[in-house]
Amino acid sequence: MEFIRIPHPAPTPDDVREARIADPGFGTVFTDHMVTIDYDEAKGGWQTPVIGPRAPLSLDPAASVLHYAQEIFEGMKAYTHADGGLALFRPEANAARFNASALRMAMPEIPEETFMAAVREAVTTDAKWMPPIEGGSLYIRPFMFASEAFLGVRPAKQYKFVVILVSSGNYFKKGVNPVKIWVSQDYVRAAPGGTGAAKTGGNYAASLVPQAEAIAQGCDQVVFLDAVEKKWVEELGGMNLFFIRSDGSVITPPLTGTILPGITRDSLIAMLREEGLDVREEPYSIAQWREEAESGTLLETLACGTAAVVTPVGTVASPAGEFTIGTGGIGQMAAKMREKLVGLQHGKVEDKHGWVTRI
Repeated sequence: MEFIRIPHPAPTPDDVREARIADPGFGTVFTDHMVTIDYDEAKGGWQTPVIGPRAPLSLDPAASVLHYAQEIFEGMKAYTHADGGLALFRPEANAARFNASALRMAMPEIPEETFMAAVREAVTTDAKWMPPIEGGSLYIRPFMFASEAFLGVRPAKQYKFVVILVSSGNYFKKGVNPVKIWVSQDYVRAAPGGTGAAKTGGNYAASLVPQAEAIAQGCDQVVFLDAVEKKWVEELGGMNLFFIRSDGSVITPPLTGTILPGITRDSLIAMLREEGLDVREEPYSIAQWREEAESGTLLETLACGTAAVVTPVGTVASPAGEFTIGTGGIGQMAAKMREKLVGLQHGKVEDKHGWVTRI
């Protein structure tokens, strides 16, 4: 695929870049370039892709995204391997989920090869922004929004697809440690028939008030219950959950349209089964969570996602009180799955599934 290349007039000086990526944290250290591709129905669809300087986007005040919220995004990472090469983890799954989100939000699908080419172009252009730290990566944010200027409730006919990159360290400020989560009582993330399975900004906007409530309660994250009975555990604000039990079984909430189908979630299902565990996708109630934690039936709870990888849940809090998972520390399976997954991503563990794509 041919890209229009716009030279950067003032790329970040080497010494400034090196200082920024020495301890980047998560979500604030942006690289120099971005990819943009316009979609225009009247011009036949997707136009020529452009790689150029990361810069503000110009939007008409009537741009449809600002009024009707047609917007989707993905989260993925690029990793360095021992030989200095770069790799992606299951990028075709991100492309497929991106298009599934597009269909739900009445937006055009982007050809998978175009999606992949845009990601590769962004990563190879800004490879120097890879943090030279343990577990460092380039976090990749492809997103698309309705750019057509009009007022009226209908799908837009013009869109913009963009890929930006962030130098990334640990998602949680305290690193890989057990998190404390708050059970939302008054808010739900998604309802049956809604947009819960799409990776769209509105789902995350709806989680901000309960997430603030969680922080006010001294917790790191919020966990949502189902919208109908408010008894079944669904997912955290941005991560899926697994419950590791003493009988060798593992439960993860099923994908019923209200839970984001996480790529890390799907990977962990396969990896846990390789460990000989009986992984079941079935409903798990908040009452069962407390009862099994207090009885010792539940050994560990794992939260997982692209940004945080695999993170143990140590404590669960609600107005009814708190309960602790296992010892409240990093459990054996959490440590093992995190090490194995990170090892796969960085090329230190044999890839038996064909999940790693070199670029």
